[in-house]
Amino acid sequence: MIDLSYFFGSAGLLAARLPGFSHREQQQAMAERIAAVIEKGGVLICEAGTGTGKTFAYLVPALLSRRKILISTGTRNLQDQLFHRDLPLIRDALGLPVSTALLKGRTNYLCRHRLSLIQDEVSHLPADLRRQLQQVRDWAQVTQRGDIAELTLPEDAPIWPEVTSTTDNCLGQDCPQWQNCHLVAARREAQSADVVVVNHHLLCADLALKDEGFGEILPGADCFVIDEAHQLPDTASSFFGLSLSSRQLLDLARDSELEAQHEASDVPAFIKRAAALRRAVQNVRPGLGETDRRGAWRELAEDAEVRRALGTLERQLKALADALRVMNGRGKGLDACQVRAADLLVRLRILMASESPDAVRWFETLGRGFRLHQTPLEVASLFRKQIGQTRTAWVFTSATLAVGRGFEHFARQLGIEQALTERWDSPFDYPNQALWFVPSGLSQPSEPEYNQQVIALAREVIGYSRGRAFLLFTSHRALRETASGLNGQIPYPLLVQGSAPRAELLERFRELGNAVLLGTSSFWEGVDVRGEALSCVLIDRLPFASPGDPVLAARIDALRQRGGNPFADYQLPQAVIALKQGAGRLIRDSEDRGVLVVCDPRLLSRSYGQTFLDSLPPMARTRQIEDVRAFFGAD
Repeated sequence: MIDLSYFFGSAGLLAARLPGFSHREQQQAMAERIAAVIEKGGVLICEAGTGTGKTFAYLVPALLSRRKILISTGTRNLQDQLFHRDLPLIRDALGLPVSTALLKGRTNYLCRHRLSLIQDEVSHLPADLRRQLQQVRDWAQVTQRGDIAELTLPEDAPIWPEVTSTTDNCLGQDCPQWQNCHLVAARREAQSADVVVVNHHLLCADLALKDEGFGEILPGADCFVIDEAHQLPDTASSFFGLSLSSRQLLDLARDSELEAQHEASDVPAFIKRAAALRRAVQNVRPGLGETDRRGAWRELAEDAEVRRALGTLERQLKALADALRVMNGRGKGLDACQVRAADLLVRLRILMASESPDAVRWFETLGRGFRLHQTPLEVASLFRKQIGQTRTAWVFTSATLAVGRGFEHFARQLGIEQALTERWDSPFDYPNQALWFVPSGLSQPSEPEYNQQVIALAREVIGYSRGRAFLLFTSHRALRETASGLNGQIPYPLLVQGSAPRAELLERFRELGNAVLLGTSSFWEGVDVRGEALSCVLIDRLPFASPGDPVLAARIDALRQRGGNPFADYQLPQAVIALKQGAGRLIRDSEDRGVLVVCDPRLLSRSYGQTFLDSLPPMARTRQIEDVRAFFGAD
């Protein structure tokens, strides 16, 4: 095996060729362990503390191996960062002629066919959508890859669903734009590349397709590196499940109308079928409640109004599917809609049938839309089929995989209990860089006065830190109450999740330098703010998932029926990993200093609190607010 000290040593190749690179024992040890697994095959689960430099630790041995490598990251932003920044940096530093490819899911690529369809309807579009469409049309003339991340429009801009495809509406090889398809080009590039960068959603979509026998989207690889691996079990649960959304049904109705105008304008009665489906979809939503929420399927089964609405939806979807079948052969667009209608009808009937003992059915609402789900209670058996094949290497890594010092929880979720494991502590000097503060005298989180006590504490701590703080919450209700309690009460800019897109809030936080940002789950991880702009992280309570969540409730019941301990085996480990993620926002660089405030008194009063403490970095600890004031040098 290659001596990796030549690359990672204090006088090594990376130090010579990469400005700012410094030797870290943990990074070199991690690279050596990964190199051994790549060479021999097998499965490795490894945790590398913040600052280890895990990206370089797996890129160097992966590229040196000269094998086909597939790297999967947690989000599209991390995927772009890895492909456009880290991977070229290491490839050039090593001087290796390695070919690379970036592959995303189909909704990340401009669909030329759907762009041509919506251009025919431009006169009927709202003004803001017409403006966005013009931007897309101008960009479409010059883009080489068709990756929507190239355009400055937000990810949730309403134009994107109109000009990108889904597995439902893609025409495949029957598409008139097949030869010029950006997605097809990206897949061809991935097939021939030495290193392919994907995200967990695409990885799981591919595994799901292979499991169903339809062939694989992603190229076969000798080594799979799964970064931000703590996110994989939840992503896998959604992909190995079944879902049906109001958006899919409304898109089917709209696309059927559009295709009929082109291919069956002599059948006016068909338009009525599509319109009837649209009304049926819209009539389901009122019975699901006014607020955004997630609920168990039994709530639908017990509501006569919702049952009638779902029954009508099923009949109207079948009527449209029948009408499309009658027009089979009239045109490729209508034929594609026929396939979609049949598939959605099957999904709806499965969801309305009896529940499987191995899955849970539930629903969620968001704005005027809804989504129906069937989620498997576990994905371990599905992953065992794919992971650990002869001579194939799998590396699962993250800064937050271990609970305490063990990996049993993560390994059990993916069915890889026999994997090799290793962890490396952060090279940061946590005892001197960070102070961990649990206030004394606070009520239990279940008490009505608790939130007001947290608000009062936050005002005091923010005064000492001079803003420069993240306030992380486990619920939107607590966030809103705290935002109201701080508004006008602190002399620092207040940034609140939901008031602007996440990326915009983070950019403003960095630029202001003394802001206070309030966020829930999406700000607990994947956020990197270095320097003095973030000097305090306050967490309102231990991040146990809501027991009212239908998927969690079903998993708890299943674990209990199997004789397990749902709290110790699932709820506690999940909360520990979530707290590690939140705490990890604080110290991002060797020069950073800051205070971590965990308000929840259960951390020290309950026996399970030690599990959290064993999993956090070795910060200096205090229960005295005076120590916080002294840390910040406040008067």
